Amino acid sequence: MPLLSVPKEVAVGTAMLGVAFAAGVLAGKRHPSFIFGTPSGKMGKNSPLQRYILDHSLREHPILKKLRLLTADHPHGRMMVSCEEAQLMANLAKLIKAKKVIEIGVFTGYNAVSMALLLPDDGQVIACDINEDYAKIGRPLWKEAGVEHKIDLRIKPAIQTLDELLANGEAETFDFAFIDADKESYNEYYEKCFHLIKKGGIIAIDNVFWNGKVLKPRKDDLAAQSIHRLNEKLLRDARVNISMLPVGDGVTLAFKL
Repeated sequence: MPLLSVPKEVAVGTAMLGVAFAAGVLAGKRHPSFIFGTPSGKMGKNSPLQRYILDHSLREHPILKKLRLLTADHPHGRMMVSCEEAQLMANLAKLIKAKKVIEIGVFTGYNAVSMALLLPDDGQVIACDINEDYAKIGRPLWKEAGVEHKIDLRIKPAIQTLDELLANGEAETFDFAFIDADKESYNEYYEKCFHLIKKGGIIAIDNVFWNGKVLKPRKDDLAAQSIHRLNEKLLRDARVNISMLPVGDGVTLAFKL
């Protein structure tokens, strides 16, 4: 599809991501030790280079920092989206002037709050999860951030919520979707979000590396198989432009044409 058919903000954002990725590839060729890898590599979450990146790029809202530290103490704290990934998605959502957002997989709400902070006062995050106990941990901080009214938490299977939105005539009314829930359902989440997102909108898919297990998925690892199949599908999906980025555990951004 001609580039002019894509909103200017999305075209600019896609070009910026492409330049950044190309620069990373060139840097990797000149300095092999800097090639992006799994968390155990040079860009691991505890590496000096990763610390440098956070120290020189992360602009974390005070409430988000409180929520991150609170979540880190939880036994399942590793499920939280990486702060630099949340910031990237918030910047992209702001770039396209997002007003309606879907989030599949909320946990304590770090990314939901990150998105809600940049939305206009009448903006909305439809937050899908099946475990309200996790949300209760972060909810007091949603209120402290002044964004609780923007987060519509729906405790039920996400597929059910997405079907309800489609049945209510909300197809192509959302600007941004973030998928970070059960991996076996990723393809179904993607397809339903595709129909809910308007042209020029963005679907962000988390954990597309699955700790490197997508390189050679085991037969008994249904999550790795599901993610790998979706990764291959996205490469061929002519309905979107994509960028797979080595942020967090890997995130693919699909820009709807």
